[in-house]
Amino acid sequence: MSTPFIVVIPARYGSTRLPGKPLLAIAGKPMVQHVWERAIESGAKQVYIATDDSRIKEACEAFNAPVLMTRGDHRSGTDRLEEVATMLGLADDDIVVNVQGDEPLIPASIINQVAENLALFNEAAIATLSEPIKELDGLFNPNFVKVVTDCHGYALTFSRAPMPWARDAMLENPELLPDGIPYRRHIGLYAYRAGFLHDYVNWGSCWLERCESLEQLRALWNGVKIHVGDALEVPPAGVDTMDDLERIRQILEQA
Repeated sequence: MSTPFIVVIPARYGSTRLPGKPLLAIAGKPMVQHVWERAIESGAKQVYIATDDSRIKEACEAFNAPVLMTRGDHRSGTDRLEEVATMLGLADDDIVVNVQGDEPLIPASIINQVAENLALFNEAAIATLSEPIKELDGLFNPNFVKVVTDCHGYALTFSRAPMPWARDAMLENPELLPDGIPYRRHIGLYAYRAGFLHDYVNWGSCWLERCESLEQLRALWNGVKIHVGDALEVPPAGVDTMDDLERIRQILEQA
């Protein structure tokens, strides 16, 4: 991996469905430790955990992870990343990869991939990934964020709704996934140029971002290019619910 980049893992204690989620035990370790261990397997020159909670800080220091204490009023992980970029004095062209703190099985290969893609596509301020949608249920699942790109791999838009809408095919047979349409599911892993992060927090949210609850739409609204690569590996789903947690526990405890 030749592209220099850092990884930041935002870790927040508050969670509506799973309070204290980063500290929940999986195979004898807190979840955030598994995420950190996957991230340090990548080519990152440094991996930081960013939190606003002293309990998370203490747990991370126990496994010798660098921790940055950030403000408690951030509305998103991207806002927390911007504070980290400022704290570290990053140059505008420095690359920061945001790895979610609830992705204990994320492959190191795709962390490298988004950083490399951002370095390769100079017009983009953000790089992210996607995978094919192969089942009709996935197309209609609002938790599967759909993405449509242009012919150069830059995002046109993202939505939780089925997109694009194959009008004629859906009228003919609404029970089948239409042929010949490259439906894509967005994978929420991002690489950013540090300078973009400063712009992002200064813009404030837009109506489209609020409508879909998708932060990346703020970037598109402001004319920023987002490159969307085809993921080299597809990460297993992260931990949002207790069922997710038990599934991940079974996988890692049997490893």
